Amino acid sequence: MKWHIFCRVIDNFGDIGVCWRLASRLHRRYGQQVHLWLDDLDALRALCPKTAHANHQWLNGIRVHRWQQPFKPLRELRHAKVVVEAFGCELPDTLLHQMRQSQPQPVWINLEYLSAEPWVDQLHGLPSPVQGMHKTFFFPGFTARTGGLLADETLYGLPGQLQQTGPRRRLFRQLGIDPELAGLALHISLFSYENNRLPELLDSLCSSPRPVHLCVPQGRISQAVAGWLGQPLQAGCSDRRGSLYLSAVPFMAQPDYDRLLASCQLNFVRGEESFVRAQMLGLPLVWHIYPQDDHAHHDKLDAFLQRYLQDYPVKLKQPLRAAFMAWNRPDAPPADWLALLDMLPRWQACASDWRRQLLAHGDLAGNLLEHARQQRLARF
Repeated sequence: MKWHIFCRVIDNFGDIGVCWRLASRLHRRYGQQVHLWLDDLDALRALCPKTAHANHQWLNGIRVHRWQQPFKPLRELRHAKVVVEAFGCELPDTLLHQMRQSQPQPVWINLEYLSAEPWVDQLHGLPSPVQGMHKTFFFPGFTARTGGLLADETLYGLPGQLQQTGPRRRLFRQLGIDPELAGLALHISLFSYENNRLPELLDSLCSSPRPVHLCVPQGRISQAVAGWLGQPLQAGCSDRRGSLYLSAVPFMAQPDYDRLLASCQLNFVRGEESFVRAQMLGLPLVWHIYPQDDHAHHDKLDAFLQRYLQDYPVKLKQPLRAAFMAWNRPDAPPADWLALLDMLPRWQACASDWRRQLLAHGDLAGNLLEHARQQRLARF
């Protein structure tokens, strides 16, 4: 089937990161013809450096279009079988008119943001009549009553490969990290929004009884790390404070970031895209949820922890909840980060079990494809 995915780049590369991975998954795993419409090609170029400046281009088998205003539908849109409106990006009126006139009308899906809140199970898959058409609300999620998460079979074996010293050394050399640091016993990645609890974490790691290597991809937390150091930390450079070895890593293409995550025993992740990848790798993670002015993210974080920690042993569940709260709420008590690091072997076993649970709900791309097929069959 021919898919057209529309995405507006808001900030933080989250929306485009999810849409590019979805388009790639539909094409590579399921053999679908995918057109991706973006209003910011520069954002895609950060994730996929091969992106050109052309308004229409082929990229890894996907047809990428610059979404310009005013919108002029291309001939290809007349043959669209599925139109995905990512994250409520509001399709242009000219496109809606063309969709309404098509016979049969394309399947129209509104891909929503990821949430573990219970109401998602009730709203997933519900249709909404819009201008003589039906738009379905499709929710990624953590249960069988949602659309699931974006899976990727290429990830599952990566930690076993890249957490060995030799392969990790080669990876570090490719990423501009001092390869001698690959021999340290504990590696952590840090990708986060601005966070005033950062000094507590770094101070704790400094006093660790064993050396800790912290990889910091270039991003919104980088300036705060430099501020804690008291000096600039340029991409490609390393520094040391006590037991803590810090490496600043340039902003990476998605496959390189996947490999960095896989090489670390613990990953601090943010938003949606890196959050899902860490789970698909089956690795321990600490999530920095996107902060909202009305504090709605507090409920969203709690809903995730209710599911994520449900089967964890009590001795691990309580310190983990405390760590997530400390990382996301300024009013929460400090976390005992060093005690948590001692629990990594048990945490790793639980993270692997969690991935198995998630994969039992299917793949978001595959679930979208099955939904689209069923919708098309119902129209004939």
